Amino acid sequence: MQSLSWAIAVPAIGAAFMASIVEVVEAFTIILAVGTLRGWRPAVAGTVAALAVLAIVVLALGPLLDNIPLRSLQLVIGVLLLLFGMGWLRKAILRSAGIIPLHDEIAAFRAEQAYLSDAIARHQTSLNLLAGMTAFKGVLLEGLEVIFIVIAVGSGRGLTWAASLGALAACLLVLLVGVAVHKPLSRVPENMLKFSVAIMLSSFGVFWTGEGLGIEWPGQDLMLFVFAALFLMTGLAMSRVLRSKAEELLQ
Repeated sequence: MQSLSWAIAVPAIGAAFMASIVEVVEAFTIILAVGTLRGWRPAVAGTVAALAVLAIVVLALGPLLDNIPLRSLQLVIGVLLLLFGMGWLRKAILRSAGIIPLHDEIAAFRAEQAYLSDAIARHQTSLNLLAGMTAFKGVLLEGLEVIFIVIAVGSGRGLTWAASLGALAACLLVLLVGVAVHKPLSRVPENMLKFSVAIMLSSFGVFWTGEGLGIEWPGQDLMLFVFAALFLMTGLAMSRVLRSKAEELLQ
């Protein structure tokens, strides 16, 4: 029984960790753009305000989740996870096939700076407020995605705290690396991370949906690894087919 609990705890922590790295890197890029363009005071103020709102959201959601029947919670979260994961998987496959460009944090950093510069030029009276709101919005949106992922992969079996530790570790890692290099984290293999996270989230989605419908999975928690292998093979196969089709069209 202990081995089965670890069989689902480890993927939950891993999914929360890798998904959080992706989201936190994007939030860090926005904060860095605000800080370098307008100063660190509004960037930090906006970040702290967003973290406070996220903390309130977490505190409010906790008691609500405790009052929802487990199977209903698993079914709802499973469907949402499957939709969320398949969306990420679709984009990762298209990027891997070269159909849509890879995400570039340097380009995102410059785009965020250009947007903020343009906004500042149009609102000369509230520069710090505008910069702070930009940081607030970026951290809040990415933070909400992290919270959703943590709740989704952890709440089905009481692993919310374990998934939270994975997310916290990702935040600390990105923060330490970001402070050390003091520039956009463009070398993070984001598409590979998103591909891996999409597989994990989709696997959890199928697993929770089945449990919510009362399905008794053969091997119980170990079926997560079977689903992950199936999504991985399907994703790689689709990526190869699409890459070949794209190359044929270019010839």
